[in-house]
Amino acid sequence: MQFDFTGQSVVVTGGNMGLGAGVARGFLEAGADLTIVGIEADVADTAAAWSADAGRTVHGFTCDIAHLDQVTALADRLGKIDVLVNNAGLELITPIADPDPRVDATFRRITEINVIGTFSVTRALLPKLKDGARIVNTASMWGKTAVAEFSAYCASKHAVIGLTRSLAQELAPRRISVNAVCPGWVRTDASMRSLAAMSEQSGRPEDELLDEIVGSQALPGLMNPPDMADMYMFLASTAARNITGQSFTVDRGELMQ
Repeated sequence: MQFDFTGQSVVVTGGNMGLGAGVARGFLEAGADLTIVGIEADVADTAAAWSADAGRTVHGFTCDIAHLDQVTALADRLGKIDVLVNNAGLELITPIADPDPRVDATFRRITEINVIGTFSVTRALLPKLKDGARIVNTASMWGKTAVAEFSAYCASKHAVIGLTRSLAQELAPRRISVNAVCPGWVRTDASMRSLAAMSEQSGRPEDELLDEIVGSQALPGLMNPPDMADMYMFLASTAARNITGQSFTVDRGELMQ
């Protein structure tokens, strides 16, 4: 499908790197007036570089979505929004049997960003969302299944799916649709970091684990961030006008349910 978001305001959290960057670039190439939000200090630099490439302004703001004061400040800087992509997230290992107190801190941080942050951003930007706007949340394949030693991440993505369903009901009177995308393995820094952690914990080489992961997919090969953009744009387009409260797995057929 060819998507056209010309004249539409699209905000992508975590849009400056990884999967989010692939999604954000997809909207930009489809003509959207794009704003990217990220925790890194150089988000504005990324936006400036993309602006030069696209020949039109891309806005970039630094915000830690786990901090409500920063989210409120972000909302104050934004105008009306047609599409909100809640993509910002944190993926780290949290082995329950590991006595290191950093595991507890990591569990809290993942929950604060992936669940509370997603809620806080949506709540703060709700007055800016136009009636009939679209919200697309990034969940995960692991939000429909689970993997050992990533309990915080798995739990948080299950929660994002639940949040998606609840908000779809709540925002329906304003014709705001809320859906979630559940990516499988995508070649990003976060996923490769998880692969390294799995390798360390299991004592198996990363290449061996990756071959096993790719081998469990119906379609071969590892996805890259731009591969995810079409599903997000579909859910934000008029083609998905009758879809809300759903979660769509994009994983090359690894999880079939």
